[in-house]
Amino acid sequence: MRGNVLVVCTGNVCRSPYLERVLRDQLGGTGITVTSAGTGALVGRPMDVEARRALAREGIDAEGFIARQLEPDLVASADLVITATRDHRSAVVQLLPRAVRRVFALTDLADLLDGARVRPAPNPVGEVVRAASANRSSVMPRAASDADVIDPYRRGPDVFAQAAQQVHASLPPIVDALRRAST
Repeated sequence: MRGNVLVVCTGNVCRSPYLERVLRDQLGGTGITVTSAGTGALVGRPMDVEARRALAREGIDAEGFIARQLEPDLVASADLVITATRDHRSAVVQLLPRAVRRVFALTDLADLLDGARVRPAPNPVGEVVRAASANRSSVMPRAASDADVIDPYRRGPDVFAQAAQQVHASLPPIVDALRRAST
């Protein structure tokens, strides 16, 4: 088993499916599974048109996506949960308190993994969680105003572009750590 990553936002039609597909693309060949869900999902709906357009511009397939509600079993089966905001992190932990050590807001996870010591492991996702957790006491949390990925739902292409930029700015240390742990 190479590990499971669950990405969470609110409606599961904009931020989390976008991040799911980008992360899945960047982790290609590692065997890591990436899925998503929403705390207040628009269950059964396809991905937002702006998210699909952004993925298409990046050459990433958006087909087959259907929004789903966050449930305790999804959290329980994930080795790592990445949330769009700190409020989403709180919602995940309230849903399944025992998952607290493996749930991170995207930007916080990026900060914790920037320069982290990561070793190759049979479960690379678990190793990345260990490395991020080990840095919690030595990495200063960013300001709340800079911690969340903006919600672009029904706010137009410019706001979605801002959300996509925030995702891409946060992904390099996360993808690097997961790839290093996968070798």
